[in-house]
Amino acid sequence: METSVESDLLINTVRRFVESEMFPYEDEVDRLGYVPEEIGRAIEAKSKELGLYACNLPEEVGGGGLGISQMALIEREYGKTSHALQSWAARPTELLMACDAEQRERYLFPAVRGEKRELFALTEPDAGSDVMGMKTNARREGDDWILNGSKHFISGPCMPDFAIVFAATGVDETPRGPRKRVTAFLVDVGMAGFDCREGTRCVSYRGYKTFELHFDNVRLGPEQVLGQEGHGLELSGKWLGMGRIWVGATCCGKAERILEMATDWAATRKQFGKPIGTFQATGFRLADGAMKSARC
Repeated sequence: METSVESDLLINTVRRFVESEMFPYEDEVDRLGYVPEEIGRAIEAKSKELGLYACNLPEEVGGGGLGISQMALIEREYGKTSHALQSWAARPTELLMACDAEQRERYLFPAVRGEKRELFALTEPDAGSDVMGMKTNARREGDDWILNGSKHFISGPCMPDFAIVFAATGVDETPRGPRKRVTAFLVDVGMAGFDCREGTRCVSYRGYKTFELHFDNVRLGPEQVLGQEGHGLELSGKWLGMGRIWVGATCCGKAERILEMATDWAATRKQFGKPIGTFQATGFRLADGAMKSARC
């Protein structure tokens, strides 16, 4: 990827941030299986100081206003360290841009300032990528909605303040047959009937948290609907589309870090009196990895 002076400055800023504020704690997080609160908050504070917190959101709402290509450069550098650590330098979901004026005051602006954290709650025990199989639902009761169901594998660095929850709110007839109407809701942690707890510890992303969300007749007012009723999938698609770009960039960063570590190991690890990097089988593999990394 060709870069400019501005993008080089951005890359160097993020790289120094990762190396100084995250690399030193990788072994501790791997050993503990979680990020100590004081370490996470220090990363959060430093990201705000550098202007990296909420850098993905527009300037008019207080964000950094960075575009897709710039965010890909940032995510590549973040990919070189533990996801549990880099996630403290939050990039609030772009879905919050769908908030109306009142919702912006309650959710969007506090998220941009780092006063609130959100979860993106789509996956369910019986419906992962099969969104149409979701069982979480919300039915009308007067002007309110009554939310029931559960979500799992909902990830975040720390206990959230609210969740963007996707629920079936009816059925639409389409040319391809009946299709669930999905709506997004803003649900505050602590609401009656809403149980949010830490969930399964995953083998990958060690130290990064997952949460289980359970809804038992949670009453939501019309002001808790994010966007328009029945347009939840359109909103989720915007976030997931952006997420695919970020994941790809993150994987390039991981590959680059692994290559650096492997190269260092090959230069210091000795067998038969020589560094293993001098053996053709090892050298060829490292060279092949370097070529692939350069193409990222």
